[in-house]
Amino acid sequence: MLNTKHTPLNQVFLYGERMNRTRLYGLVTIAILALIIGYSYITVSNGPIQPLGRLSFVKVENPDMYPGHPHSVLLAQYAQERGSQCALVVHFAGSSNYRSYEQDLNTTSSTGQNGTYIIEVAYIDTQGGGSKSLSQINFFDSLKVALFGVPDGRYKYMSDGVVYNNYTSMMNHVETLAQEHGQKGSIPMVWHGTVRTDSPFIDPGCGFPLYFQIMTNTYGLIPAYTYMIYGLIFPYLHSPYWQFELSHSSELQTLYNTGQLDYNYVNATSNVDRYYQDLSKQNTGD
Repeated sequence: MLNTKHTPLNQVFLYGERMNRTRLYGLVTIAILALIIGYSYITVSNGPIQPLGRLSFVKVENPDMYPGHPHSVLLAQYAQERGSQCALVVHFAGSSNYRSYEQDLNTTSSTGQNGTYIIEVAYIDTQGGGSKSLSQINFFDSLKVALFGVPDGRYKYMSDGVVYNNYTSMMNHVETLAQEHGQKGSIPMVWHGTVRTDSPFIDPGCGFPLYFQIMTNTYGLIPAYTYMIYGLIFPYLHSPYWQFELSHSSELQTLYNTGQLDYNYVNATSNVDRYYQDLSKQNTGD
C-alpha cells in the first residue's frame, strides 16, 4: 500500500498550510497593533497633555533645568515647534525646589512666540526610592504599578517649592500656571530622563514613573503603554544631543557625581546667573 504521508506533494501542502497560518497570525497581530495605535492616537489627540517622551539621557550641567541650559532650550524648542506656550517636565524629587520659569529663544514662532514657560514637577515616592537607580527598584512592585497604575496616595509632588499631597492638587497647579502663561491647547510633556549611575540604555531615567502616572490618569493604560514606547524612542528621533550624551555617558556621570559639573551661580554676572542666584537665597528647603 502506498504511503502518501511523506510524499513530496503532501509536504508541499503541509508547508503551504503552515505558511498560511503564519501569515494569518501576522495579519491578526498587525491589525491588533493598528487598532491599539489608532485608539491611542485618537484618545491623546483630543486631550490636555501632549506626550513627547524622554528629554535627555545624562546630566551635562548641575543644576540641569534652568534658563539657558541646553536641555531647557531644547524643551522650549519642542514646545515652540508645536505651537505651545508652555511645556511640562517631570522629575524624581531630589534637592531642587522645581521652580517653573520662562525660557527665552532667539527665534520667533509663526504665532509670535519667542519663549516658552517651563513647568517643573517632581514626584516623591512615599514607599521607597522609586527610580533613583536600578539597584533600588523593587521589580515586583514596579510590575504591579505597570499593570494597575500608581495607587492613590502613594506619591506626593513638589513644584515651585510647594509639596502637594495628592495628584489632583498638583495637576490643578500645573493647569493654573499654564493658563496664566497663555497656554492654548494641549501641553507638551517630557520626563527628564537623566541617569546618574546606571546605563541610560536600560534605565529610563528621572521622572519616568510620574510621566506614566499622568498618562494613565489622563488617558488610561493602553495609550500610556503606547506612548511610553514612543517616548523611549523620541530622543533618538528628535534630540541633537543623544549621540554625545550616550557616547560620553560614563564620563559625564563621573563628572556629575564628583561635583565637576556644578555651575557656580553664586558669582552672578548675567541675567540667567542672577535668576539662579535668587533661587539659591530663598529659604524654601529641599
